[in-house]
Amino acid sequence: MTETVDWTVADHLRGRPENAVAMYQKFVELVGSCGPFAFSPSKTIITFKGTRRGFAGARPTASGLLIGYLDLQRVVTGPQINSAAPYTRRLFTHQFRISAFDQFDDAFAGWVMESYLVGQGAHLNSPLPA
Repeated sequence: MTETVDWTVADHLRGRPENAVAMYQKFVELVGSCGPFAFSPSKTIITFKGTRRGFAGARPTASGLLIGYLDLQRVVTGPQINSAAPYTRRLFTHQFRISAFDQFDDAFAGWVMESYLVGQGAHLNSPLPA
C-alpha cells in the first residue's frame, strides 16, 4: 500500500529565505490582480489554476530565488525567462527565474496576465498556429 503525501503552500515556504518567500508573495499578488484562481501544490511546485486549467507555477528555493513557469500562447523572451518549449499545439511553457524584485517589471506582469487568461481557456478560442 502506498502512502499519499499531501503538499501545502506552507510546506514550500517553510525554511526558505525571507527574500525568496517575499518574491513568491509578490508573484501571488500579481496572479491575484488578474482575477480569482486556486492553488494546487504538489511536491515540486505550487500550481496556479484558473477555471479551465493550470496556467502557472512557482516556488521559492533554498538559494533565495523564485522559480516557476508560465503557459503562454506565444514565445516570449526576457531576463526572467530561462527557456520556452512547446507544450501543446497552442501553448508554450516558459521556465522563469526571479532573483530580484526589479524583475517583476511591466513585461513580466503582462506575461502573468496572458498566462492567467490561458487558465481561463483563452487558448481554446485562438486559431492554431500555421
